[in-house]
Amino acid sequence: MSVPNFTSVLFLCVANSARSQMAEALARARWGDRVRVASAGSQPTRVNPYAMEVMRERGLDLASHYSKSVTTIDPASVDLVITLCADEVCPLFLSKAPRLHWPLPDPASDDPSLTRDDMLQRFRQTATAIETRLAELDA
Repeated sequence: MSVPNFTSVLFLCVANSARSQMAEALARARWGDRVRVASAGSQPTRVNPYAMEVMRERGLDLASHYSKSVTTIDPASVDLVITLCADEVCPLFLSKAPRLHWPLPDPASDDPSLTRDDMLQRFRQTATAIETRLAELDA
């Protein structure tokens, strides 16, 4: 499966706050106008500040991004669905589009023992994992 075969990709996770937002930004940067890219979640919240910071480190600005509900996406507008859930239940998206599952752990955490640097490292690792998988799609 190769992205050039698709005109639109939807990244899904639960909150649409970290993994799917980073995937959306990284995919847009990689594919430009060749592929329409979106992200959504089953329980949208807000874009995580650590996701914003880590994307900013990579030269990508998430300031205009916001968390969107999967129910706002027209199934007919999606050629490929990529779910990013690991331990959570992935959002249901009713469409005939092919699906890929990239089980990436949620980098966000409420663990008070994690420092700011720990959190940034978790988000950087997730961004790198997404970049790796995006490159594999282009192969």
